[in-house]
Formats: sequence, structure tokens, C-alpha cells
Amino acid sequence: MQDVSRRAFLGGAATLVAAVAAGCATPDEPIGPTHVGLTFDPTAYTEKTTTVATSSGAKSVTYRFYGPVTYVANPVDADYQSLTVSVPISIDGRPVDAANAPIVLANSVGGYMPSSVKGSTGVGEQTMTGVPAGSAAASGSAAPSGEVASGGNTMLNGAGKTVSLAKLAVAAGYVAVEPGVRGRTLVNAKGDYYGVAPAAIVDLKAAVRYLRANAGRLPGDVERLVSTGTSAGGALSALLGASGDSPLYDSYLRDLGAASASDAIFAAGCWCPIADLENADGAYEWNWGTNSIAGTGKLADQKLSAQLRDKFVTYQQSLKLTGRNGYGPLTADNYTDYLLTTYLRPSATRFLTAMSAAARSAYLAKNPFIDFAAGTAFFDWDGYVDHVGARKKSLPAFDAFDLSAGENNLFGRGTTKARHFTAYSAARSTSGSKAVDADIPDLLNLMNPMYHLRTANSQRCRKWWIRLGTKDSDTSLTVSSNIAAAAAGLGDEVNHRMYWDQGHGANDDAAAFIEWVGTVTK
Repeated sequence: MQDVSRRAFLGGAATLVAAVAAGCATPDEPIGPTHVGLTFDPTAYTEKTTTVATSSGAKSVTYRFYGPVTYVANPVDADYQSLTVSVPISIDGRPVDAANAPIVLANSVGGYMPSSVKGSTGVGEQTMTGVPAGSAAASGSAAPSGEVASGGNTMLNGAGKTVSLAKLAVAAGYVAVEPGVRGRTLVNAKGDYYGVAPAAIVDLKAAVRYLRANAGRLPGDVERLVSTGTSAGGALSALLGASGDSPLYDSYLRDLGAASASDAIFAAGCWCPIADLENADGAYEWNWGTNSIAGTGKLADQKLSAQLRDKFVTYQQSLKLTGRNGYGPLTADNYTDYLLTTYLRPSATRFLTAMSAAARSAYLAKNPFIDFAAGTAFFDWDGYVDHVGARKKSLPAFDAFDLSAGENNLFGRGTTKARHFTAYSAARSTSGSKAVDADIPDLLNLMNPMYHLRTANSQRCRKWWIRLGTKDSDTSLTVSSNIAAAAAGLGDEVNHRMYWDQGHGANDDAAAFIEWVGTVTK
């Protein structure tokens, strides 16, 4: 990576730490020593008690709360590069030994914004900086339109109630770790954007290395780390799972003084991931191009939409993916059928089956595009797309011609707030360069889980939980489905479903996820 990119990444504040080991251990190798100052203190905790609402009722959890603890020796901004650890010691008065429990690493990133544990005094308190937890963030300097404001720790279930996976983890007897990370809007005194790509994923990797390097001192089993995240946080969770121990990140981690250890994780939980950004504009038009833009009642430019759809056709063909459940080769031509048969109709079937007969009849009367017979829902693609209604994003959805999208800010550099990251948008730019800068391709690889899955990274996680709502038009349904198909094609265990009639940031089966963590980690 060029020096100017490294300086922008470090915000002009950090220097190399000579004592950091250059290598990166694999999960099967002995974990190296921690960097000076990165030793976890198991005695530095505060005992707390909280009530957690679970699917089986409220639980009173007493736990040990550690932190915030800075997880790198040479932080650019310790307010963000710190984490907290919550370790249950009793649940409803019954003692719990979490010494060898799974560790749930719940990030709260939304919109590729910064998130912090500064001032946190308990489990589940991590939020995205400057935006109330659980709220929707505005476009512009906050999260992109429709983005959830807080990721892995604050989602919404079908009843509109918040879901904190960190709290549910401690209520299940697991250890919960909540990492802060830098994000795209952070600017230092010199005007440098120091939280742009790849800061967030590097910080998460550094947090994992800190946990692994402190095996034996830190409660919980570091070999059973399960990451969670939603939206941009879901993309980062997928990226963390796909890119374990990739040498592409080593120079960034050395610069920060990250611990000498593996950054591989055991499993990844990914809700509505905003990923594969360089191909997301084409995928979005393929999926939602015929829907009007929310708030306008107008279609996007159909000529441009068609051009972007053609790009998706070419990209999808290049992936050479096979659909799950023996579907066969997965192309743009058969992807609507794949989504209908693998995800959408089963999702509607589960939704309708769970209803009372009266409620189901009322729902079907309002939604005549669905044929429900013999306990199975049937509908076609056009009916489904009409049912979803207006698309949330304009054209292009991610690499905006005027550099106004949050993702443009994600690929800023130095004092430049936003840049184009696709040749298509750069050529049509109404603001900024007409060409993609030379460092962008490398940054895209650092930020895209599909890159690491396509190259079959041997240290990726092998267990995947992927979820999104069927009314989520923050990105194309193909994004999460391609991640699932790519991981399954490599032989990984993939649990991927969609929530019927739910939007962005939904989590309708949090209890099932917590149970899944226990099952896959044995």
C-alpha cells in the first residue's frame, strides 16, 4: 500500500512499533506473546446485575464487567479502539462457570460509522457514535439512507422490540465482547479522515488478536469466537469470518501495535450485510430497478439502470457459483427462481403457517398475489417485487455520481472526504475525479468478503449464520445469497434464511441464533 494511504489510515498520529512480531499464527499454532501493554487483567472487573428479556422469560444475570480496555498498543484513537468484556457468573441465582464458554463478539457498526464503548458501564451499551441506539440514521454525514444506526447489539424483532445479542449471550452463559471500531466520519485536527477503509476491519482483527493473545487470562474459549453484526456491521462480520489471518492486513496491524496472534474466528453471524460494494450498484438495479424511488414516486433512469443490470449479469457469471440445496449453476437468468424457491416462498410459508387461521385469511385477502394451498405459499417474482414497493436508494445506490453516498466517504483518503470506487460512476462523475484512484482496487479487496471467499482463504470460519428481511431494499438480496452460496460451495456450514415482510436490521430469531452458537461450538 502506498505511503499516502497508510498515513491517511493512521490519521497522521501513529508510528511503527518495532517490537511487534511480523508473523501471524494460524489457529492450530501456539499463539505468540502479547504486545507490551496488551495483557488482560482478570482481576479488573466490576460486578453487575441486569435483567435480560429472553424467549423463555426474563432472566436475572450477574456478570463481571471489564473495560473499556484498549486492544492495540499504538492506538490512533483509543476512544474507538477499545472493547468491553462481560462474563456471567450467575443466572437466576444459579452459579455459571464461563471459563470455557463461547465468546460472542458483537459489533455495533452501522453505515460504516464509528462505534465506541467509551463510557460504557454495562453489557449491551455500545452504540454508533452520535446516533441513538436502535434509531434509523439520516443520509449524508450519518449512515446511508435506511442504514441501521447500531449493529450487532441493537436490532429489531418482528414485534418492533430491540434485540441485543450481547445481552442474550450472557443470559445464555456465554462471554460477550463488544468492540469499538473507527468509522468513516472521523477526522483529526489536520483534516485527515482516519476511519475510512480499511480501518473498521483492521480494528476488528486487532480486537480478535487481543482476545486470542490473552487465552487463559481472558474468560471464555478464544477458539470459539463467534462474530455478529448488522448492515455494515454484518458485512464486517462476514469479512472477519472470510479473511481470517489474511496477510493483506499485516502491515496495518503492525502499525497499530496489534497483539501477535491469529485473527481467525470460529463462526460469523451476519444480518443484512452491506457488502460486495464494487458490484452492489449492478446487483441493486437487477433486484429493484423497476421499483419507484421512495419519496419520489418516480423510476430511476431506466437506461442507466439497464446498463448497471448488464454489469451484474457479467459479474454473476464470473462467480461460477452453485446454488444451495443442489440448485445448480447460479446465473442472473435463473436468480429470481433461485431466490423464490430457496428463500422467499419458504419464508412466506413459515410466516403464514405461524398465523392463526383468521389472521392468515385476513393477510391473504390483503395480499392476493400469494396463493397459499396445502400449507405452502406460492407467488411469482413480479408479484413479490410489487409487494415490496418503493426502493430505498436512488441510482447509483452506492457509488453516487455526486459522491454523496456513505460508501463514497468510506473510500475517502487523507483530507479527501469521498471518492469513487467504480469505473462506471467515476466516468459519469458530477463531483471529483473521472477516474478510480490507483489504490482503490486493493482497498476493495480488503473490504469485500467475497474476495476472500473466491480465493478460498484457508483460515476463514466454517460456520455461517446469515439473515435479512424480504422487504429490505438497502441492497440486493443477491449479496447475502452470494455470500451464502460461496461459503457453502467451499464446504462450509451455512444457515441462511430471510424474514418475511421485515425490513433492514430485522432479527426475528435471535433465540435460535443463541441456540445455534451453542450447537456449532458444542
